[in-house]
Amino acid sequence: MPRVEQLDGVAVLEPDVFADDRGYFLESWNARSFVELVGEDVTFVQDNHSHSATGVLRGLHHQVPPSAQGKLVRCVRGRVWDVAVDVRRDSPTLGDWVAEELSEHNQRQLWISTGFAHGFLVLEGPADVLYKATDFYDPVSERSIAWDDPRLAIDWPLDTEPVLSAKDAAAPRFDPADLP
Repeated sequence: MPRVEQLDGVAVLEPDVFADDRGYFLESWNARSFVELVGEDVTFVQDNHSHSATGVLRGLHHQVPPSAQGKLVRCVRGRVWDVAVDVRRDSPTLGDWVAEELSEHNQRQLWISTGFAHGFLVLEGPADVLYKATDFYDPVSERSIAWDDPRLAIDWPLDTEPVLSAKDAAAPRFDPADLP
C-alpha cells in the first residue's frame, strides 16, 4: 500500500510557539482550535507517556470497537517517525499510511482518528512521546499489526534492525478479513 500525503482522519497540528531567551511557550491543547482544524469534537479520557531509546519501534497498535481510540500524539523529548495506517474496513484508503516526524524541536502533533493503527520509530532518543486517547485502554479490544508487513510497505527510516517488544515482534500480518 502506498504512503500518501494525507488521509481523511489524520491531521498534523502545528502550534504557535512563542520563544525567547528564557525558553518557549506553546498551547499544547485547545478544544476549540482542534474542532476547527480537524472537524471533530472529541473527549480525551486517558493520557499516555512512552519513554524509549533510539532505535525502538513501537506498534502498529489499535483498538477495535467498542473501545476504538483516537489519539493526539506529540514528542516532547527526542525525535520520532510517527505512522498512522488506515484500518477502516470500508475505507477507500484501507491499508494506506502517512508518516510525520515529531520532535521536541518542531513541536508538531499528529491527530489519528479512530480506525487507524499507530506506531513510531525513535530516530533520536531518549524520546518521550505523549498521547491523549479518546477511549480507555482495553486489552480485549487491542490489536497489533506487524510493523514490517510487506503488504503495507511502510518505508521506516531504519539503519539497523529496530528494537521491538515481544508482542510487537509476534504481531500478525495485515489482513483486512480480520477487521471488525
